Amino acid sequence: MKAVSIEEAVAMIPSGATVMVGGFMGVGTPERLLDEMVRQHKTGLSLISNDAATPGKGVGKLFEASLVSRLTATHIGLNPKAQQQMLTSQIAVDLVPQGTFVERIRAGGCGLGGILTPTGVGTLVAEGKRQIEVDGKPFLLETALRAQFALVHAFLADYLGNLAYALTSRNFNPIMAMAADTVIVTAEHIVPVGVIAPDHVVTPAPLVDYLIANG
Repeated sequence: MKAVSIEEAVAMIPSGATVMVGGFMGVGTPERLLDEMVRQHKTGLSLISNDAATPGKGVGKLFEASLVSRLTATHIGLNPKAQQQMLTSQIAVDLVPQGTFVERIRAGGCGLGGILTPTGVGTLVAEGKRQIEVDGKPFLLETALRAQFALVHAFLADYLGNLAYALTSRNFNPIMAMAADTVIVTAEHIVPVGVIAPDHVVTPAPLVDYLIANG
């Protein structure tokens, strides 16, 4: 793990990158990283996030700046900007049931090729997907999700990069930290090694590549 400035961290992300962003409607989202993404104008992003947040909050900032070309998410219903960009084909949107979404990311982090789920069998969701029968029941094969970069927000980080999360901020952050080639973290508090008890560490240091130094 290396401590870097926020400017250095975002400079490593090229336009057109595939980026996972933690959070649920902005809760647990690394807002400072997103602000810097907008400032450095990283365009053509393939964004993987639970939702499109709301205007001016969380990943909603990326849509306001027209930086997203493809979105994989569970819903976009509270962001009119994202809806407008989808309807005008400015962005391609892949809407995924939330349970399927989180398990596809978990599969990506665990080195699996995908998951089997009954969700979507017999619906439009099943079109073009492989169907596998297990014990006489049909399941869809949903492929794993991975990204080049994961932007993660934690409550506590220590000097090695061990992370702990607060309350509902522990949503998509831990699994996304497992499913990306490069993991960049912001934290509310950066503390000495040992302050986070070993059994309270949720994301262990070996998964973290860069920690944003708090100024």
